[in-house]
Amino acid sequence: MAKSDRRKIVGLVCEACGQRHYYTTKNTMNTPDKTEFKKYCPVKRLIAKQTETNKNLGRNVVPVRK
Repeated sequence: MAKSDRRKIVGLVCEACGQRHYYTTKNTMNTPDKTEFKKYCPVKRLIAKQTETNKNLGRNVVPVRK
């Protein structure tokens, strides 16, 4: 398994406004559950909980080489 296969790009959805403001990488082997962070929401202008989303970001999809 290559190193790049372990880390996935995930989007963080704000619970206050429901938009994606932040993106981060996470090691799926060490932390299989959803991550949560407290970060600043620029729409509501407050610190809110940002939760990982499973929606397709278009960056995690790597075409398989034949």
